[in-house]
Amino acid sequence: MTIGKKPSLIKPTINTPFYIDFDWWKSHDHNWRVYLRSFMCLPHQKEYFEQQLIEPIDAVDPHTGEVTIVDAVEYILLSHCVKQDDFLTDYTTIVNSVFRVFISNNNSPLSPAQLSSITGKPAETILRTLTGVQVYKGIRPVPVK
Repeated sequence: MTIGKKPSLIKPTINTPFYIDFDWWKSHDHNWRVYLRSFMCLPHQKEYFEQQLIEPIDAVDPHTGEVTIVDAVEYILLSHCVKQDDFLTDYTTIVNSVFRVFISNNNSPLSPAQLSSITGKPAETILRTLTGVQVYKGIRPVPVK
């Protein structure tokens, strides 16, 4: 959770948007990059196994030509690995399925109802999982402003 944001006292519903709070993730698990690398497709896992991939890289938007500095692991995941047919499967756990959906949609907020339609997992089960005592993989409700 970013400092200065107060947690919401509103109980989340199946229509409450969630997202990956990378600030929470980074402050609770210093191995977040290792976890992200585990989602790479097999060819990229083999190719980058020995490399640290810590340095940011320049990414060029193919439509606008705009150059932005991005995390190398995130770039590889978003530009290639998430597009593979086996990135999301029926056999992936709820937490990993939801995490993969957020990675594949550039962390745009989605509700458990929307996540259910993408993953095939029940919306109520997703909601119960994401609103329990434990925060899984930094997946949290979008802060109320």
